[in-house]
Amino acid sequence: MATSRAGNQDTEHDRDPVTDLRRIAFLLERSLASSYRVKAFRGAASSLLAQNPEEIRGAAAAGKLTSLKGVGEKTAAVIEQSLAGQVPDYLSNLEKEAETPLATGGEELRAALKGDCHTHSDWSDGGSPPAEMAWTAKELGHDYMVLTDHSPRLKVANGLTAERLHQQLDIIEVINQQLAPFRMLTGIEVDILEDGSLDQDPKLLARLDIVVASVHSKLAMPAKAMTRRMLMAIENPNTDILGHCTGRMVKPREGRNPLGRAESEFDAAAVFAACQEHSTAVEINSRPERLDPPRRLLRQAVQAGCLFAIDTDAHAPGQLDWQIIGTSRAAECGVPTDRVINTWNVDELLTWTGA
Repeated sequence: MATSRAGNQDTEHDRDPVTDLRRIAFLLERSLASSYRVKAFRGAASSLLAQNPEEIRGAAAAGKLTSLKGVGEKTAAVIEQSLAGQVPDYLSNLEKEAETPLATGGEELRAALKGDCHTHSDWSDGGSPPAEMAWTAKELGHDYMVLTDHSPRLKVANGLTAERLHQQLDIIEVINQQLAPFRMLTGIEVDILEDGSLDQDPKLLARLDIVVASVHSKLAMPAKAMTRRMLMAIENPNTDILGHCTGRMVKPREGRNPLGRAESEFDAAAVFAACQEHSTAVEINSRPERLDPPRRLLRQAVQAGCLFAIDTDAHAPGQLDWQIIGTSRAAECGVPTDRVINTWNVDELLTWTGA
């Protein structure tokens, strides 16, 4: 039996409109739907939670759900059907679409993953609060996730200053108290600057559980200079993971260059040798518009003996379900399960980063 948050009845026919709205938003995010559509459903769900259940039912009975704050015509139709104990049509259609897997192969490796080491929240350029990201990760069966919002240099992504990052650490502490034994680990996706230094106070980086270091600017710089830049970041003792190493975009991303983006050029042999030597994991980025590194480089990193992190780089809760895209590519390229750091439990992971 289910108890609806929008009412006091408790019958087997009850549905929860908030749950249905959240599920719709999750499935839209999973399919890379526009952020505008997603916000409509997440906004309506948040609005219902803040309103009196009897007023919601009264508005539904009077056909006036759209008079409620944050509720439009499409979300009103979902709420009305959900309150009537029906699976909303909008949700039903999305569930049918979701029956087609995002990728095939790598299912055993996906089942072995215990967490996600690269995620974003609305503190930088993500779409949902840290608590919503953590709750969704827990619902997906993760034991942990690492919150890695951007560093200050990336102003277009609202990167975190040292002061804001300190504030976020306090928020994460509260989330962990609420969701234990699930753990939200502290982290950052720090920019690798043009000289190879990392875009955050080194002492603060040393406090974090996981540091993902990524190149976000001057991606077309000459290969020799890019190699030096990446090697310096890999050798930095605060770097745990080398993020989306080529920076490529294989297809357009919402609001970005419609032609995608070519790979950065660098000496892959030197970069992967350094990753192996310094125990820096190579990220297998699962975003469908990134798929980074390309298969030829992924196979080269396997041969070099590198560790790996199979991450979603999620900017919304539904995108946390993308890891199968990464594990499919990893399995295809022969990545050994025991060299994937997020198959390790949280204590093993933190022992590794601490070392």
